[in-house]
Formats: sequence, C-alpha cells, structure tokens
Amino acid sequence: MRAAIVSMARRLPALGELSAPVASAGEKLIQVNAAAISHVVKARASGEHYSTDEQFPFVVGIDGVGRLEDGGRVYFALPRPPFGSMADYTVADARLCVPVPDDLDDFTAAAIANPGMSCWVALTERAQLKPGETVLINGATGTSGRLAIQIAKLLGAGRIIATGRNVKALGEAKSLGADVTIQLGEDAEQLEHRFMHEFAQGVDIVIDYLWGHSAECLLIAAAKAGRDAVPMRFVQVGSVSASDITLPSSVLRASAIELMGSGHGSVPVPRLVEITGEVLRATVPSNLTVAFKPVPFADFDQAWPLDNSTCRTVFAMNAGRT
Repeated sequence: MRAAIVSMARRLPALGELSAPVASAGEKLIQVNAAAISHVVKARASGEHYSTDEQFPFVVGIDGVGRLEDGGRVYFALPRPPFGSMADYTVADARLCVPVPDDLDDFTAAAIANPGMSCWVALTERAQLKPGETVLINGATGTSGRLAIQIAKLLGAGRIIATGRNVKALGEAKSLGADVTIQLGEDAEQLEHRFMHEFAQGVDIVIDYLWGHSAECLLIAAAKAGRDAVPMRFVQVGSVSASDITLPSSVLRASAIELMGSGHGSVPVPRLVEITGEVLRATVPSNLTVAFKPVPFADFDQAWPLDNSTCRTVFAMNAGRT
C-alpha cells in the first residue's frame, strides 16, 4: 500500500510502499479516505512534538476519515504505531473511532476534526466556559483560531476578542463572530495597554494558540489590570510563535490567573475522541466552516512542504467525497 513514511530523524516524510496492517484484537482495519496536515502532525513528523516516540520508520498522520470492513464511515484517531493516517490503510483502537454523520463529507470532517476538538476541549473541559462569558482568542487568524471563534460563539460566549498579525484575516475574524480585534505588532507597550483595556472590562477566558511574546504580554496585562481577584482562565493550546516564555513570578502571585494547558495528556484520549464526535455532529447544523484544499495523495511529496496555517491540506486517499 502507499504510505507517507518518515525513514529517519530530521528527514521529511515521503510517499513510499509499505505492507498493509493487520488488525489485532480490539482494533479496526480502516481504509483511509481523507487525512489532514495539522501543526501536531508536522511537529510529530519532525520529532519536535512532546508526544513523539522517536521510533523509525513510521507513517505520518494522527487522525483521519475512512471506512471499516463492514462499510461504516468513521473518524479515527491515533493509529497503532508505526502506522499513521496518511496511508491507504491503517489500524486504530476501536474505542478511538466514532461515526461520521451522513451529511458531512470526508474532506470537511478530516479538516475540522482536530482543530475543532482542540478548541472545544479547551473551552469546555479545561476552561469550563459559562454562557455569556468573554473569551479572548490569541492567534485567531489561523485555521484553528478562526474555528475557535465560531465554536466559542456556538458554545455561548457573550463577547469574543480576537488577536492576530494579519489585518485582512482579522477582518475575516469579525465576520465569523469576533466582537473586538487586536492586531499584534512590534510595539510592546502599546499592545500591553490595549490588552489592559480589555482586561479591565472583563475577560474570563484566554485561548492561546501562540505562546511567545504575545502570551507574556497578555498574562502581564491581566495581572496589572487587577479585577479584585476575579479568576481568569488562561488555556494554552499551541505554540506557533515560540515554545518558551519568560514570566515574572509576581504575575501569578498578584493575580487570580488560572494557567493551564489543553491537549493530549491533559484530557484522556477517549474523551478527546468523544468530543471530536460532538464537533462532527455540530458541523453541518451549526454551519461551522474551516478552510481546506483537497490534494490527491499521489502528490504528497509536493504538497507537504507547501502546507500553511491559513488553509488546511487534506489528502484524498481513495477518491472523492462521500
């Protein structure tokens, strides 16, 4: 079968041939229809993600959409290593497979599953969003951030603040439901004052996709704004800008900030997959949208390095939407 294989450390994945997997007890053999590139997939492929196990060779891809041997169509997560989702066939724990709604096509399901799950989990399982609360999304101009605006609105956020560097994309964030937009720029002092203005009015939750300088500035501004020990939940989801920050200890001592992460390890995997099912069921009725482009799996080697955060690349393994 065809598979996108990482043969050794610091080597880009490449399309090759591999023997098809055989399902063991408790597993499902899946003919893959669609699988999307995400930040997590790229980080695991390069060995930079915290969940990477450094065993070579392996097939890239952590999730996808496909058909079971009985014809059922499912979303699946975390195939058994060394198999991944970017192959003609894979195997996954039966408990990590959920049905795909009949009205949702393969490509949209594959594109929306991971980013949709990540922000849904961050808002519900971690931040415990209550109806009417204010949510600030740091890094709202990428695929995940734009989806987070829609899901925050769907889950009952009363006010949504979106940050990002791209002015045009911030305009799109407004059209998706953001009430306020803040451009991230080089002037740290001006940015801090802008953040403090919003925190003074009340921000209950921050969903952070960036980390780095903007996260530092947000946390410091939240502490300086001081809302009389009213808790602000800061949920760290991604590190697009940087993997580390420098944070004065006084920020946490002088505030009621609750700092937490959301991802593989902070929430049990079966629960992550269960929530992904909720996202898929909500996609069509709630008109959730995600930017993606379908690419034939045969073009994997050319498409992999061209992927970017503004439009998700979805590989079509077995021809077409269903």
